[in-house]
Amino acid sequence: MEAFTIPTIPEALHWRHQPQSWNVDEQSHDLTITAGTKTDWFYDPDRSNRNDNAPMALFTPPDTHFLLSAKVTVTFATPFDAGVLVLYEQDDVWAKLCFENSPQHKPMIVSVVTRGLSDDCNATIITEPSVFLRLYRNADTFAFHYSHDGTYWHLVRYFSLGTLTNLQVGFSSQSPTGDACTSIFSAMCYQQGMLTDIRNGN
Repeated sequence: MEAFTIPTIPEALHWRHQPQSWNVDEQSHDLTITAGTKTDWFYDPDRSNRNDNAPMALFTPPDTHFLLSAKVTVTFATPFDAGVLVLYEQDDVWAKLCFENSPQHKPMIVSVVTRGLSDDCNATIITEPSVFLRLYRNADTFAFHYSHDGTYWHLVRYFSLGTLTNLQVGFSSQSPTGDACTSIFSAMCYQQGMLTDIRNGN
Protein backbone atom coordinates (compact mmCIF):
# COMPACT_ATOMS: atom_id res chain seq x y z
CA MET A 1 0.00 0.00 0.00
CA GLU A 2 1.59 3.25 -1.15
CA ALA A 3 1.97 5.88 1.57
CA PHE A 4 2.84 9.55 1.18
CA THR A 5 3.12 12.66 3.33
CA ILE A 6 1.87 16.25 3.19
CA PRO A 7 3.55 18.80 5.50
CA THR A 8 0.28 20.12 6.99
CA ILE A 9 -1.10 16.64 7.72
CA PRO A 10 0.26 15.01 10.91
CA GLU A 11 0.40 11.40 9.69
CA ALA A 12 1.21 9.60 6.45
CA LEU A 13 -1.67 9.05 4.05
CA HIS A 14 -2.45 5.80 2.27
CA TRP A 15 -4.87 4.88 -0.48
CA ARG A 16 -8.08 2.97 -0.02
CA HIS A 17 -8.69 2.23 -3.70
CA GLN A 18 -6.10 3.66 -6.03
CA PRO A 19 -7.11 6.73 -8.07
CA GLN A 20 -6.77 6.96 -11.81
CA SER A 21 -3.96 9.40 -11.08
CA TRP A 22 -2.76 11.61 -8.26
CA ASN A 23 -0.08 14.15 -7.40
CA VAL A 24 1.24 16.27 -4.54
CA ASP A 25 2.73 19.53 -5.79
CA GLU A 26 6.28 19.92 -4.49
CA GLN A 27 5.92 23.66 -3.83
CA SER A 28 2.28 24.28 -2.89
CA HIS A 29 1.68 20.78 -1.45
CA ASP A 30 -1.73 20.75 -3.17
CA LEU A 31 -3.15 17.24 -3.52
CA THR A 32 -4.74 16.36 -6.86
CA ILE A 33 -6.87 13.22 -7.13
CA THR A 34 -8.44 11.96 -10.35
CA ALA A 35 -11.14 9.34 -9.82
CA GLY A 36 -11.90 6.93 -12.65
CA THR A 37 -15.16 5.88 -14.25
CA LYS A 38 -18.25 5.11 -12.14
CA THR A 39 -16.55 5.72 -8.79
CA ASP A 40 -18.55 6.49 -5.65
CA TRP A 41 -19.26 5.74 -2.00
CA PHE A 42 -23.02 5.40 -1.48
CA TYR A 43 -25.29 2.71 -0.02
CA ASP A 44 -28.77 3.51 -1.29
CA PRO A 45 -31.39 3.53 1.52
CA ASP A 46 -33.68 1.37 -0.63
CA ARG A 47 -30.87 -1.25 -0.83
CA SER A 48 -30.93 -1.16 -4.64
CA ASN A 49 -27.37 0.08 -5.08
CA ARG A 50 -24.12 -0.19 -3.13
CA ASN A 51 -20.98 1.53 -4.40
CA ASP A 52 -17.70 1.70 -2.49
CA ASN A 53 -14.96 2.09 -5.07
CA ALA A 54 -13.99 5.78 -5.05
CA PRO A 55 -10.34 6.46 -4.20
CA MET A 56 -9.66 7.82 -0.71
CA ALA A 57 -6.37 9.16 0.67
CA LEU A 58 -6.69 8.43 4.40
CA PHE A 59 -4.71 8.96 7.58
CA THR A 60 -5.32 8.14 11.24
CA PRO A 61 -5.78 11.35 13.25
CA PRO A 62 -3.70 11.43 16.45
CA ASP A 63 -6.37 13.32 18.41
CA THR A 64 -9.98 12.81 19.49
CA HIS A 65 -10.73 16.53 19.12
CA PHE A 66 -9.60 18.04 15.83
CA LEU A 67 -10.47 19.95 12.65
CA LEU A 68 -9.47 19.05 9.10
CA SER A 69 -10.11 21.56 6.32
CA ALA A 70 -9.18 22.18 2.70
CA LYS A 71 -10.01 24.41 -0.22
CA VAL A 72 -11.62 22.18 -2.84
CA THR A 73 -11.67 22.77 -6.59
CA VAL A 74 -13.36 20.24 -8.91
CA THR A 75 -13.39 19.81 -12.70
CA PHE A 76 -17.12 19.16 -12.91
CA ALA A 77 -18.32 17.29 -16.00
CA THR A 78 -21.16 14.91 -15.09
CA PRO A 79 -23.76 14.70 -12.31
CA PHE A 80 -22.43 13.79 -8.86
CA ASP A 81 -18.79 14.51 -9.71
CA ALA A 82 -17.32 15.68 -6.39
CA GLY A 83 -14.33 16.53 -4.28
CA VAL A 84 -14.77 15.08 -0.81
CA LEU A 85 -13.61 15.20 2.79
CA VAL A 86 -14.21 11.78 4.29
CA LEU A 87 -14.53 10.04 7.67
CA TYR A 88 -14.01 6.28 7.45
CA GLU A 89 -14.42 3.72 10.24
CA GLN A 90 -15.32 0.64 8.20
CA ASP A 91 -17.09 -0.18 4.96
CA ASP A 92 -20.58 0.35 6.38
CA VAL A 93 -19.72 3.15 8.86
CA TRP A 94 -18.49 6.36 7.26
CA ALA A 95 -19.43 9.91 6.29
CA LYS A 96 -18.47 12.38 3.61
CA LEU A 97 -18.77 16.11 2.91
CA CYS A 98 -18.83 16.89 -0.81
CA PHE A 99 -18.45 19.78 -3.23
CA GLU A 100 -20.66 18.05 -5.77
CA ASN A 101 -22.20 18.63 -9.19
CA SER A 102 -25.99 18.37 -9.02
CA PRO A 103 -28.12 16.75 -11.76
CA GLN A 104 -28.97 20.34 -12.77
CA HIS A 105 -25.22 21.04 -13.13
CA LYS A 106 -25.19 23.43 -10.17
CA PRO A 107 -22.25 22.73 -7.81
CA MET A 108 -23.45 22.40 -4.24
CA ILE A 109 -22.61 21.18 -0.74
CA VAL A 110 -23.75 17.60 -0.13
CA SER A 111 -23.28 15.42 2.95
CA VAL A 112 -23.74 11.67 3.41
CA VAL A 113 -23.74 9.77 6.69
CA THR A 114 -23.69 5.98 6.49
CA ARG A 115 -24.39 3.53 9.29
CA GLY A 116 -25.38 0.47 7.30
CA LEU A 117 -27.31 2.57 4.77
CA SER A 118 -26.58 6.10 3.55
CA ASP A 119 -28.47 9.21 4.66
CA ASP A 120 -27.99 11.71 1.82
CA CYS A 121 -28.61 15.45 2.23
CA ASN A 122 -28.23 18.31 -0.27
CA ALA A 123 -27.42 21.74 1.10
CA THR A 124 -26.28 25.04 -0.42
CA ILE A 125 -25.57 25.86 -4.08
CA ILE A 126 -22.06 27.28 -4.54
CA THR A 127 -21.48 29.81 -7.32
CA GLU A 128 -17.70 30.17 -6.83
CA PRO A 129 -15.26 27.78 -8.58
CA SER A 130 -13.90 26.58 -5.23
CA VAL A 131 -15.16 26.17 -1.68
CA PHE A 132 -13.61 25.41 1.70
CA LEU A 133 -14.78 22.23 3.41
CA ARG A 134 -14.14 21.29 7.05
CA LEU A 135 -14.81 18.32 9.30
CA TYR A 136 -14.68 18.53 13.09
CA ARG A 137 -14.48 15.73 15.64
CA ASN A 138 -15.39 16.18 19.28
CA ALA A 139 -14.97 12.69 20.79
CA ASP A 140 -18.03 10.77 19.55
CA THR A 141 -19.67 13.61 17.61
CA PHE A 142 -18.84 15.28 14.32
CA ALA A 143 -19.72 18.48 12.48
CA PHE A 144 -19.41 19.31 8.79
CA HIS A 145 -18.89 22.94 7.74
CA TYR A 146 -18.29 24.89 4.52
CA SER A 147 -16.89 28.37 3.97
CA HIS A 148 -16.69 30.72 1.01
CA ASP A 149 -13.40 32.26 2.17
CA GLY A 150 -11.97 29.95 4.84
CA THR A 151 -12.79 32.34 7.69
CA TYR A 152 -16.54 32.13 8.41
CA TRP A 153 -17.86 28.56 8.60
CA HIS A 154 -21.46 27.49 7.94
CA LEU A 155 -22.74 24.36 9.69
CA VAL A 156 -23.91 21.66 7.27
CA ARG A 157 -24.46 18.70 9.55
CA TYR A 158 -24.01 17.55 13.17
CA PHE A 159 -24.04 13.80 13.79
CA SER A 160 -22.52 10.71 15.39
CA LEU A 161 -21.12 7.52 13.89
CA GLY A 162 -21.41 5.62 17.16
CA THR A 163 -18.49 4.07 19.00
CA LEU A 164 -15.34 4.26 16.90
CA THR A 165 -12.15 2.22 17.21
CA ASN A 166 -10.42 2.66 13.83
CA LEU A 167 -11.30 6.13 12.53
CA GLN A 168 -9.45 7.43 9.49
CA VAL A 169 -10.00 10.74 7.73
CA GLY A 170 -8.89 12.26 4.46
CA PHE A 171 -9.65 13.25 0.90
CA SER A 172 -11.50 11.68 -2.01
CA SER A 173 -12.72 12.32 -5.54
CA GLN A 174 -15.67 10.63 -7.24
CA SER A 175 -17.39 10.31 -10.61
CA PRO A 176 -20.47 8.12 -10.11
CA THR A 177 -21.97 8.73 -13.57
CA GLY A 178 -18.95 9.85 -15.58
CA ASP A 179 -15.61 8.71 -16.89
CA ALA A 180 -13.37 10.69 -14.52
CA CYS A 181 -13.29 13.59 -12.06
CA THR A 182 -10.29 15.58 -10.88
CA SER A 183 -10.37 17.28 -7.48
CA ILE A 184 -7.67 19.58 -6.11
CA PHE A 185 -7.24 20.01 -2.35
CA SER A 186 -5.26 23.11 -1.39
CA ALA A 187 -4.72 25.05 1.85
CA MET A 188 -5.06 21.75 3.72
CA CYS A 189 -5.02 22.24 7.48
CA TYR A 190 -5.19 19.89 10.47
CA GLN A 191 -5.69 21.40 13.92
CA GLN A 192 -5.91 19.72 17.32
CA GLY A 193 -8.51 21.30 19.58
CA MET A 194 -12.17 21.92 20.29
CA LEU A 195 -14.74 24.40 19.06
CA THR A 196 -16.69 26.26 21.72
CA ASP A 197 -19.72 26.51 19.43
CA ILE A 198 -20.22 24.63 16.16
CA ARG A 199 -22.89 27.11 15.01
CA ASN A 200 -21.28 30.54 15.52
CA GLY A 201 -19.15 30.64 12.36
CA ASN A 202 -15.78 30.00 14.00
